[in-house]
Amino acid sequence: MQTRLFINGEFVDALSGASIPVRNPFDNSLICEVAGAEAADVDRAVAAARAALPGWRAMDAADRGLLLLRLADAIEGNADELAELEARDTGHPLRDTRNLDVPRTVRCYRYFGGMADKFEGFVPPVYPGFLNYVEREPVGIVGQIVPWNFPLMFTAWKLAPALAAGNCVIMKPAELTPLSSLRIAELVRDVGFPPGVVNILPGYGHTAGARLADHPEIGKLSFTGSTETGRNIVRMSAGNLKKLQLELGGKGANIVFEDANITAAVNGAAWAIFHNQGQACIAGSRLILQEAIADEFLERFIGLARSIRLGDPLDPLTEMGPLTSKEHQQRVLAYCKLAVEEGGEILTGGKVPSDPALAAGFFVEPTIVRAKPSDRICQEEVFGPFVSVTTFSSDQDALVIANDVPYGLGSGLWTNNLQRAHRMAREIRAGMVWINSYKVVHPGSPFGGVGKSGYGREMGFEVMREYTQPKSVWVNVDAQISPFYKRP
Repeated sequence: MQTRLFINGEFVDALSGASIPVRNPFDNSLICEVAGAEAADVDRAVAAARAALPGWRAMDAADRGLLLLRLADAIEGNADELAELEARDTGHPLRDTRNLDVPRTVRCYRYFGGMADKFEGFVPPVYPGFLNYVEREPVGIVGQIVPWNFPLMFTAWKLAPALAAGNCVIMKPAELTPLSSLRIAELVRDVGFPPGVVNILPGYGHTAGARLADHPEIGKLSFTGSTETGRNIVRMSAGNLKKLQLELGGKGANIVFEDANITAAVNGAAWAIFHNQGQACIAGSRLILQEAIADEFLERFIGLARSIRLGDPLDPLTEMGPLTSKEHQQRVLAYCKLAVEEGGEILTGGKVPSDPALAAGFFVEPTIVRAKPSDRICQEEVFGPFVSVTTFSSDQDALVIANDVPYGLGSGLWTNNLQRAHRMAREIRAGMVWINSYKVVHPGSPFGGVGKSGYGREMGFEVMREYTQPKSVWVNVDAQISPFYKRP
C-alpha cells in the first residue's frame, strides 16, 4: 500500500519527515505509518496544481470525463482489494465495503465522468441588440478535506465533480483513515491524469488542514466533518475570502406514524442508525414514535438490535464492526453514561460487548435510550450506534420535536398517508427528507443541510455549481448606443 504523499503525480516523503500511525480498529494493531503533510507540503502541492491548471482547464471536457470513466473502471477492477483495505482501515464490515462503498464510489465517478461535457451555461434575454451569454468557469485550485467515516466514498464525492468541472485538487484525507484515498491516488496516476491535477496529502487538521483553509491561492475549500471544525475553517478562511462548502453534523429525526408499515419502519430505523456503527452525519439518531405503536415498535426494534452480529470487519458474516478509533469509542460511551445521568433509560446496549474476542477492538453495543427531547443526548451528535427514543401524539407534536435541534441534514418519516407525508416533508427543517426509507443517496441528487449542518451541496448539478463560477459576457450585435456625453 502507498504511505507517502501524492504530489505532482509522484509519491514523495513529507518535507518534515513527519509520520502518522494508522491503526486497525478491530484489534488496535499498527497497520502502517503514513507521511504527515504540513504547511510546506501543502505549498508544494499548490505549486504543482498551479502549473497543471492551464492545461487541465483547456482540455476538452469530454477528455476530462473520459479520464474519470477510466478511473471508475480501475476502481471496479480493484474492487476486492479496495473493499478489504477500507474494512481494515475503518472498521466497516466487509459486506458493507464490498456491496455498498465500492459500488457507490464507482457510480459517482461514472456519473461525473458523464457530466463533464454536459454542464451548460445559459443565454439570458437582455436588451435588444445585445447578446449576453453566461459561462461556468472552474474555480481553479480547490482544497478538499475528507472525513474518516466513509473515506473511499467521500473521496469520490469530492474529487469527481471538482475534476469534471476543470479544477485542480489538493485533498487531505483524515489522518485516521488515509489508506483508500492513497490507493485512489495510485489509480489516478495509472489511468493517466496529468501530474499536479490531483494531489493527496494525509495530515492533521491543525497543520495541513489549516494551511488549506488559509492558503491565498486556494479558491475554494470543501469540508466534511464536525460543526466545530467547520466554524474554525470559516474563521481561518476569512482573510482570503475563499469559497466554502461545509457538510457538517446532523441529528436526524426519524418519525414513525401509527399508520406506517411497522416491519419496514423497524428495518429502516435499524439501517438508519446502526449501519457503519452509526458513524454517519445523516444517521437517524432520533427515533420519534407515535404513542399508539410505540410499545410494539420498540419490542421489535430492541430485538433486532440485540440480534446484530458484531465481529471482525473482514469476516463476511459480520454485521457491525468497531468504531474507527479508541477516542471515538470513549466519546460514545460517555454519552451512554450521560443518558443515565439525565434520567434516560437504556433499553439495550450502552456498553462494550462482553465477548473476549472483541475486547481489543473499539466496539460499542447497539444502544437504544428512552429520553426527553430536551436531553443533551437528543440535542448533540453522538455519531455512534446510539439512538434516542421519544414519543408523540399528534403530527404537530412530531414536527416540533423533529425541528427542535440546531441541525438540519437528514430526516425520515414512515406513513401510508400521502397528504401527511408531503406536508411533513415540507415542514421538516432539513436538507434531505426520506419517506418510507432512509439514507438513500445517488450522485444525481443533492446532498447537504441547513443550520449547524452547514451549507453548500454535494452531488448532482448543484455540486457542479459549487465547483464553478459564472462569467457573464456581453456582445453588442447591432445595438445603437447614443453618446452619453454631448460634445460641442
